[in-house]
Amino acid sequence: MDLNNFRSAVSSHQSQQGFIKVSDSPLSALDSRQKALLNRKGNELFNCGKIEEASRIFIATGYSDGLTRVGDIFISKNKPLYALKFYILAKNQKKIQPLIEKAAKTLSALINNKT
Repeated sequence: MDLNNFRSAVSSHQSQQGFIKVSDSPLSALDSRQKALLNRKGNELFNCGKIEEASRIFIATGYSDGLTRVGDIFISKNKPLYALKFYILAKNQKKIQPLIEKAAKTLSALINNKT
């Protein structure tokens, strides 16, 4: 893969908000009862295939299991950068590490081919 192909592949995965929106954080004003109710609703939406709606709830509540499952959906759709966002929000190092290692190997290969 040459540098132009790499740039094209990266830009095709980038949303209007960038790769990782760092302002996504759980709402601290929610109490545990509210979070539980929202998480149940998020799980219902997720199970109905409404992943985007569910992900908004999981981000708002900081529900790491839900965020991880959203990341897994993106992995199954071959969208690792989107998955990485949700794994980072979930603080799931077990899922983050392989993606970062793969990205590092890809960048290393590109750099070594360029020099």
